[in-house]
This record gives sequence, structure tokens and C-alpha cells, in this order.
Amino acid sequence: MRADPQLIHGTAVAVEGAGLLITGASGAGKSSLAVQLIALGAGLIADDQVLVSKDADGVTLSRPAGLPEAIEARGLGLLAAPMVESVPLRAIVDLDLTETARLPAARHRRIAGVDVKLIANAPSPHFPSALLLYLRGGIASGLHQ
Repeated sequence: MRADPQLIHGTAVAVEGAGLLITGASGAGKSSLAVQLIALGAGLIADDQVLVSKDADGVTLSRPAGLPEAIEARGLGLLAAPMVESVPLRAIVDLDLTETARLPAARHRRIAGVDVKLIANAPSPHFPSALLLYLRGGIASGLHQ
């Protein structure tokens, strides 16, 4: 049974069937991070607003009706991007939180009644690439979670 979807302020991308919800205050860089991930091979689910639905399998991300199939890139405008219909949520990146630990402790955030992995912003040039690797394969088995 699927619950009524929630509209969340954020941007969502997908990599090989794994969804990433990017949250943060207005101007935090949600669309910029998504553009970097899309340039590395991710697909866009939604920019600025994301529908979050809970079902028997967990939480699903999708694009609200009427939202453009595009992403905002400051200085250029709305850009066409490869679109993804909907995917299960794998993790949330909160750009308002800054990660200082090299090997951070596991964090979670409850969304739609489900605990989801929470990743704090690690402001470094490799962060988008590291997120892409995480979405493709997760944390190395038997190592830091």
C-alpha cells in the first residue's frame, strides 16, 4: 500500500537505480551538486521539488507533475538533462551539514517514516565523484559504515 506522497524542497538524481535526495537551504548548491553528478553520468529525477512516497519496499523519489524536465544552472538557465522517472531512495545529502571527519560515523534521517542514510557535505573537489561511487556500490564490505 502506497502512502500519499510528500512534496520536499530539494533536488534528486539517480545512478543505476539508486536515488539521492539533495537537501539544504536556498542557495546551498543543491542544483550545482546535481549538475556535477549529471555530468558524471547520473540522471535527473527532479530539481527544486521532489515527490517522496512510502511504499512496501521503502521510499521512492519522483518528479512532481508540471515540473520542467530540466535543471537550473546558474548563469546558463534551465538545461535539458537525462531524466529518470522514479527510483528508490538510497541516501540523503544535507548541504547544510558539513562533514569534518575523514571516516564519519553512520548517520540517518527519518523521511516518510523510514530511516535513510544521511551524508553531510564534504566540501572538496572529489565529493560528487565519491557520491557517484557510493550510489553505484555503497560502502566497502566489512569497512567503516
